[in-house]
Amino acid sequence: MEGEITLATYPQPNIRQLVKNNTDLVIAAAILGIVLLIIIPLPPLALDIFLTISITLSLVILMITMFTTEPLQFSIFPTLLLVTTLYRLSLNISSTRLILGEAEAGKIINGFGQFVIGGDYVVGAIVFIIITVIQFVVITSGAGRVSEVGARFTLDAMPGKQMSIDADFNSGLIGEDEARERRRKLQREADFFGAMDGASKFVRGDAIAGIVIIIINIIGGITIGVLQKGMDVMTSIQTYTILTIGDGLVSQIPALLISTSSGILVTRASSDASFGADLAQQFLNFPKILFVVAGVLFVIGLIPAMPGIVFLTLAGALGFWGYTLLNDKKKQEVYIQQEDARRQVQEPHEPENVLHYMETDPLQIQIGYNLIPLTDERSGGNLLQRLASVRRQCAVEMGIYVRPIRIRDNLQQPPNQYTFIIRGEEIESGELMPDHFLALNPTGQEINIHGIPTTEPTFGLPAWWVTQDQQDRVEMSGLTVVDCPTVLVTHLTEFIKKHAHELLGRQDVKELIDVVKEKNPAVVEELFPDLMSIGEIQKVLQNLLLENVPVKDIITILEALGDGARVNKDLDFLIEKVRHSLARSICRSLLNNENKLQVITLHPNVEKMLSDSIQPTQLGSYPVLEPGLARQLLNSILKTVEKAMGRGYAPVLLCSARLRLPLKRFIVRQMPATAVISVNEVITDIEIEAVGTVVINEN
Repeated sequence: MEGEITLATYPQPNIRQLVKNNTDLVIAAAILGIVLLIIIPLPPLALDIFLTISITLSLVILMITMFTTEPLQFSIFPTLLLVTTLYRLSLNISSTRLILGEAEAGKIINGFGQFVIGGDYVVGAIVFIIITVIQFVVITSGAGRVSEVGARFTLDAMPGKQMSIDADFNSGLIGEDEARERRRKLQREADFFGAMDGASKFVRGDAIAGIVIIIINIIGGITIGVLQKGMDVMTSIQTYTILTIGDGLVSQIPALLISTSSGILVTRASSDASFGADLAQQFLNFPKILFVVAGVLFVIGLIPAMPGIVFLTLAGALGFWGYTLLNDKKKQEVYIQQEDARRQVQEPHEPENVLHYMETDPLQIQIGYNLIPLTDERSGGNLLQRLASVRRQCAVEMGIYVRPIRIRDNLQQPPNQYTFIIRGEEIESGELMPDHFLALNPTGQEINIHGIPTTEPTFGLPAWWVTQDQQDRVEMSGLTVVDCPTVLVTHLTEFIKKHAHELLGRQDVKELIDVVKEKNPAVVEELFPDLMSIGEIQKVLQNLLLENVPVKDIITILEALGDGARVNKDLDFLIEKVRHSLARSICRSLLNNENKLQVITLHPNVEKMLSDSIQPTQLGSYPVLEPGLARQLLNSILKTVEKAMGRGYAPVLLCSARLRLPLKRFIVRQMPATAVISVNEVITDIEIEAVGTVVINEN
């Protein structure tokens, strides 16, 4: 309609949503209100409301504990126990104020008193005392003891459980997130039982306070009724005894329910079902037991002094129940057999999911059946724990994240053999002799050893397998003696260092960059993804690892890539740029015991020849030489290196920056362990010692 004005409407505030969004403030205000109940006098109607809330809350807590499947599902219970105890004590103070001041405490307290006493004050007092004793002596004491023992056993078992989690993680049975969640759950479980041990003391104190309050109310009430209110003695006793016992019952019944809840919670073992479901299932698992109990009841019912009708009726009911359960169990077994047979003949068969067969582990160890005890903690094997230390060592020394190493037994390989497998391909292997020790001769002197000759798998050194009773004598001879797990772990550590570039995947690089980004976002945002991709960063890191250059200083590496990628995105250029940034650590790792860098240089003619022969390809720059000349140059480099090593040197090849990477690629197949550095990578504060020069003999 023309000229009509529409007013904007705004949603009215939702009280429920407002409370839900401010639950913490509501709870804090409620606890503060509990404290105020101690100070502010309450009228009888308000006291009735708060007592009803107390009974309701205790029933809710009891029902929650009946339906929890493990204690941590109700981990707030220790704190809630303290709050409810404070709430009941504050109501006790309010009711005491009304009883002594006005001889009135509301309908709930009066109703409980009249119903329980029934005209007999002695009976009422005894009932109250019995309830208090049950709570204090039986339930509270037992729950506290269970909490104490549970806390102690949980703390004592924590190291073993943590080792079990590490073993599952290292063997690949669980992932990193699940392992972290299990450790957190284990810590929460220990904290819960410790808190329950302390919280049970509040309930015990509450029971004692209830008895004291009852005594004070009765004595004080009778005194006030006679002296101040002018009542006769019997009227005063009747009035204040009813109110006092009613007040005690209203307080102790919720306390009894909550104490029972705490006992149920701490005695519950972890299960997939609630208490009621477990009780029904486990009671009904043995129907034959009901026949035995029915027979015993039947015999008791035949005794003349016993109420035969009760026992015989109950015996008949149990017998009928057992017969019904037994028939149901047989029908269920027949049904299961029929379902299994039907599934076996069902056509067509559902297609098998073969995708998991296509997955390969980055690193896997296969062991023969004789080596299986090395992984069994129950028989003293500690290999799984030591694999975790290998992964930590690789992270500290090389800066790489080695994913959990899966160990599998392979009955098709020799029983004492282990094999290292990278992405499904067997790379290296070795043999161990369980219950033996490997003796190594570091001095090289000839020693007569009564052992089984072998070759040390890591470095190919001569060694001997000796028994445990020979260990002390062999060590006194100057030999190094190690056990089987140490041999395998040492071999694995060197294997990972040698093949670290193969184990570093793009997902690993992505996770590494994400870790750096948390604390150094500027370093990552400048480089990735605008200047370089994950794959390009991976290639640089792989080339560094291929030459045994650690990548743990990842921030320096990323900063160097960020500077270099703006100038030139050629992979060889970026690798040399990063190596120049890591020059100090590279040089330090190549120094000898005298802090000298022992180098082999190239004759100027050789260096010029190589520089002129460099040709760029899609896989990088390589020197392209005539085959005969290339073989002659390789032999010359090899002889020079061997000659220097024969004189006790550990030399590296020194050349120009342009030639360094092509020269490394030229010699890598013949001399993979020989390091090649450029002049730009030599820092100024180290001493260089030339121990040889590569020349080509002219024929």
